[in-house]
Amino acid sequence: MQIFDYLQRYDYEQLLFCQDEASGLRAIIAIHDTTLGPALGGTRMWTYQTEEDAIIDALRLARGMTYKAAAAGLNLGGGKAVILGDPRKDKSEEMFRAFGRYIQGLNGRYITAEDVGTTVADMDMIHLETNYVTGVSPAFGSSGNPSPVTAYGVYRGMKAAAKVAYGTDNLSGKVVAVQGVGNVAYNLCRHLHEEGAHLIVTDINEENVNRAVNDFGAKAVGVHEIFSVECDIFAPCALGAIINDDTIPVIKAKVIAGAANNQLKEERHGDEIHQKGLIYAPDYVINAGGLINVADELHVYNRERAMKKVETIYDNITKVFEISARDNIASYKAADRMAEERIARLAKSQSTFLRDGKSVYSK
Repeated sequence: MQIFDYLQRYDYEQLLFCQDEASGLRAIIAIHDTTLGPALGGTRMWTYQTEEDAIIDALRLARGMTYKAAAAGLNLGGGKAVILGDPRKDKSEEMFRAFGRYIQGLNGRYITAEDVGTTVADMDMIHLETNYVTGVSPAFGSSGNPSPVTAYGVYRGMKAAAKVAYGTDNLSGKVVAVQGVGNVAYNLCRHLHEEGAHLIVTDINEENVNRAVNDFGAKAVGVHEIFSVECDIFAPCALGAIINDDTIPVIKAKVIAGAANNQLKEERHGDEIHQKGLIYAPDYVINAGGLINVADELHVYNRERAMKKVETIYDNITKVFEISARDNIASYKAADRMAEERIARLAKSQSTFLRDGKSVYSK
């Protein structure tokens, strides 16, 4: 891998390798862009096949966080960290505290949070060495479980997408097919049920399905049936790459709006559903509620303030579709454009100049 070529191609700012022999720590921190503010992104712990795989994952995820934060209207940049190791057996207090010292050494350029393979308890150990961490225990001022907040943002974004498709954001009577009924999707189903929507659900975990059936009167279908059911809205809330060559021909919904990350298997699939006239709410815009919520922790957490910010996901999704119509492009491209335009505007205002003999920061 030609690391500097890759960094230059996507305009990354920094790639940091961290190792601590005593604890066995091997970690990578990627900072993509801090034009809007310090980079915020979770720490993932995973058993990567190669070190190059770990580097690519950190870089890819960091860039995605830049777009997610910008599209959400947050004054944050994009970053991500990965720890190489098995989260089931390689964790220790020494490891996470060593990692916390590396984060502290960046002096606020990167702020971490929980991600795949890490937990609130892990964040608490990092917090022993640095304040540049969110998603810690409520005793330390955290907001707690982010799933209900993420679900509320998806619900708001779904209403905005429905308005584009159906002329109204009223979901009463609409049939919503929900793929995956984990913590986020369960709370999404609760909002939909309370508004009077009819639910069709599936999940590889039978207990999750039964809970939705019992609590919300949902109809259960097989994991492969969910794509082709008759419905108004399809909500992918499980695996990524679910919008693909196999599913696009059978999806009957007019709206695709869900909590899953990386829903498009390839960018061309976003173009295909756009050409078919489907209304797709880009994943990193609609599922930004969790990020918005933890970002509020940086200012002494206030739930009411955080939830008001999450409500603006409705406006962000609306703007995506306005750009899509304005520029005649697919909604996933419109989401990127919305984020890039915001970053470009601020970058222009921050261009390097001297004021009162002091250099003003510029990307």
